[in-house]
Amino acid sequence: MAYIINDACVKCGTCVDNCPVEAISEGEDKYIIDADLCVNCGTCAENCPVEAIEEG
Repeated sequence: MAYIINDACVKCGTCVDNCPVEAISEGEDKYIIDADLCVNCGTCAENCPVEAIEEG
């Protein structure tokens, strides 16, 4: 399953900068991970400073 970004997201952009497949884009209230592009590497979750990314 792809990772998801929860409501704790502060839109800092760290996840976008670290995603190797460019699966993350800016949403209205938080960043969004495209499940079709996500390769489940976990890099986004490892680098999120507010722990807003979890396995979906």
